[in-house]
Amino acid sequence: MVGRVGPGTLELTQAHRFPNRPVRVPEGLRWDVLGLYAGVLDGLRAAGAVDSVGIDSWAVDFGLLDADGALLGNPVHYRDGRTGTVAGKVWATVPAGELYAATGLQYAPFNTLYQLVAARDTRQFGQAERLLLMPDLIAYWLTGEQGTELTNASTTQLIDPRTRTWAHGIAQRLGIDLGLFAPLRLPGDPAGVLRPGVLEETGLSGPVPVTAVASHDTASAVAAVPADGERFAYICTGTWSLAGLELDAPVLTEESRIANFTNELGLDGTVRYLRNIMGLWLLQECLRAWGDPDLGALLREAAGVPALRSVVDAGDTAFLAPGRMPERIAEACRGSGQPVPDSPAATVRCVLDSLALAHRAAVEDAQRLAGRAVDVVHVVGGGAHNALLCRLTADACGLPVVAGPAEAAALGNTLVQARAQGRVGGLAGMRRLVAATQPLTRYEPRGDTRRWAAALARLAER
Repeated sequence: MVGRVGPGTLELTQAHRFPNRPVRVPEGLRWDVLGLYAGVLDGLRAAGAVDSVGIDSWAVDFGLLDADGALLGNPVHYRDGRTGTVAGKVWATVPAGELYAATGLQYAPFNTLYQLVAARDTRQFGQAERLLLMPDLIAYWLTGEQGTELTNASTTQLIDPRTRTWAHGIAQRLGIDLGLFAPLRLPGDPAGVLRPGVLEETGLSGPVPVTAVASHDTASAVAAVPADGERFAYICTGTWSLAGLELDAPVLTEESRIANFTNELGLDGTVRYLRNIMGLWLLQECLRAWGDPDLGALLREAAGVPALRSVVDAGDTAFLAPGRMPERIAEACRGSGQPVPDSPAATVRCVLDSLALAHRAAVEDAQRLAGRAVDVVHVVGGGAHNALLCRLTADACGLPVVAGPAEAAALGNTLVQARAQGRVGGLAGMRRLVAATQPLTRYEPRGDTRRWAAALARLAER
């Protein structure tokens, strides 16, 4: 994506789009990182002359490098099953409550900490001299310089969110060598310049600086939430739904841990206090199972299906792995004594009702646990295009929903680069620019929220 930023101007243009297809090999599920890097080079070639480059991606996954800086195999995909039994081993050394109080991260089986414990006894890990999270790996190949960007590092479960530095005590007790990580860097820090070989391959003229951005895509997306003030909740929708609040300090209580909220770091000293929800992954996997039918037609049909007839727990790790999603949703409904969706449209309505219900629960719980009331919910990311989901979320939360921008992560990435060059002001100024330049849609809540509360209670009883 090519961003253009100036006084009253914020434009985004797609330069190149390429697939991201994980590959299942005999040893497990892996990222095709070489294919992704080739796509980045193609994108730089298509973009033409630029003043800066910034990279964001998903969190937790990493590449291991040997002493010569060469990659030791394709990075493991977070949906791989290698961490399935690791948590118990970790908690035997550092109890779950103690781990949360030190790192503020919710339990997810794919957190980097659990991946490291799972990999510790492998030959590949024994050869590793450096660990780079995914966006830092791409930046290293582009520049030859290594660093660990803080917002993404905060998803490793090895950062203390109070000090915003490594949790040395936790790492030491679990036998994790923090020397594997490159030095921490902050959004806006310089991350090198494009190597001569990259300039030659892309046709660009140097020097082209690479700027560290909020490299966890959710951190970039939250930076581009077009909010005014602090009384807002956000839902970053895509494959995942990340629903929560932006705070000045982490919430590290036992009640927060039990509610499975995470404290990830954001721009300018902020904390992203949120809950991970399975998100539109549920719908994406259903569409794949059905042979990719017309989504617009399915959504129109789903809008006519009776509301809240059947709902599932959209945060259930039973839905984490790929494959057989319509059948697994049907099994969950059958097992809980609810009507089994009898058509693709009914399954889609079940998915969207369930997501809206999970959004309501997350927004309510976040306000209660953080002691912060909100007046509006901002939906950013790809799900902002899904009008039915946005309407249902407004109805479920009983709050206005402002949908957009859909490309929030790319906009946040661009704005941090622009700020590093003095072209835009602080976080509030960045958000004002987004609000003034990007198309937004407002959905007012309709109906009685008590039916959503009843559905949530019904789900909790199962």
